[in-house]
Amino acid sequence: MDKIYKTDEAWRSELPPEVYRITREAGTERPFSGEYHDFDAAGDYHCACCGTLLFKSQQKFESHCGWPAFFDEAQAGSTYRVRDLSHGMVREEVRCSRCDAHLGHVFPDGPKPTGERYCINSLAMKFEPQ
Repeated sequence: MDKIYKTDEAWRSELPPEVYRITREAGTERPFSGEYHDFDAAGDYHCACCGTLLFKSQQKFESHCGWPAFFDEAQAGSTYRVRDLSHGMVREEVRCSRCDAHLGHVFPDGPKPTGERYCINSLAMKFEPQ
């Protein structure tokens, strides 16, 4: 996977303001407000910035956390994690491996087989139906 490097100015000119705020400035959507929160169509979820395949609908589950939740990434290495100490918490931030977009956070309280819960902002993804 080839890494994508762009200036903030380039990203700002290409992305809608809210997508830029979330993906490039590590923002978040209000809970229960995202397009894919209560959404169960079959298909693939891609990075809103670069199009990298991130998650598959078969990996999505209802976690009642307020954001779309997945128990695994679509393919090993499509995301990476960064320790996040913001807001007085210790969390694992999830980023796109190709363009470094902020996607959300991952927590160790998900279902089997991974036991993980990726809470991802809807605006950080684009859905492609099967």
